[in-house]
Amino acid sequence: MGRLAIALLASVVVVWGANWPILKLGLAHTTPLWFAVLRMVLGLASFALVLAPMGRLRLPARQDWPVVWSVGVLQMALFSALINVALLSVPAGRSAILAYTTPLWVTPGAVLFLGEKLTRARAMGLILGLAGVAVLFNPLSFDWSDSASVWGNVLLMVSALVWAAAILHVRGHRWAGTALELAPWQMVVALPPLALLAWAMEGPPSADLSPTFLWVAAYNGPLATAFAFWAAITVTRMLPAITVSLAFLCVPVAGLVFSALMLGEGLSAANALGLALVGAGVAVVAVGDARKI
Repeated sequence: MGRLAIALLASVVVVWGANWPILKLGLAHTTPLWFAVLRMVLGLASFALVLAPMGRLRLPARQDWPVVWSVGVLQMALFSALINVALLSVPAGRSAILAYTTPLWVTPGAVLFLGEKLTRARAMGLILGLAGVAVLFNPLSFDWSDSASVWGNVLLMVSALVWAAAILHVRGHRWAGTALELAPWQMVVALPPLALLAWAMEGPPSADLSPTFLWVAAYNGPLATAFAFWAAITVTRMLPAITVSLAFLCVPVAGLVFSALMLGEGLSAANALGLALVGAGVAVVAVGDARKI
């Protein structure tokens, strides 16, 4: 992997990993769908402030509109809505684990639709990574009688499938514009369905505007939404879809650590084993891909 790809991946892992407990904090001060709308508004404003002075805030080329729609609707609108709703009933660390089971769906999709090869290193990395996720998930410790929590877990699994579809389309699309130029339009596409859904399910927007909510919103707008979405899409364009989906398994690892530090969610021996397996899986893939460069 190139240095830029590694740097962007590391940044996304830290920013999105930390954002799981930060989102949990923010949802104590507003409703989940309106918070997703706020993220898109702040992200769009951040992109506009960067691109407009550069003269790069222009409509996408016709050939880029399909990926604008797919990323906007799937990754930015639907994924954000699903994880925010799920976080109301699922701990932040566990939510991060389930939302990042994307390799389950990306790997067969990349082999079937993109012609990517499931090399020995990628296969081994996939096995180790998903074994780590299984250990972290630990279904034996889950309270299956809690219907709200069960539905929250289902929503998180659906969010992983939705994001996998976006990853495959981004990787297979022939781009005319750059990820930076298309990102604000993807947010423009995401905003109407998110706002309509929020109004229908939660009524008018409301937030307590406390200091906690304000700093959570400030973190989510420019950093966790604008920068991280751009970086994630850029990395997806630069690297094979299987490699990207496996590397993003580091996000729930970071999410679990940050949730323990910020929210006091426990780090058990099983969690430590899961973290080690995920880290080993990502390392195997990174070393295997580096040998091809």
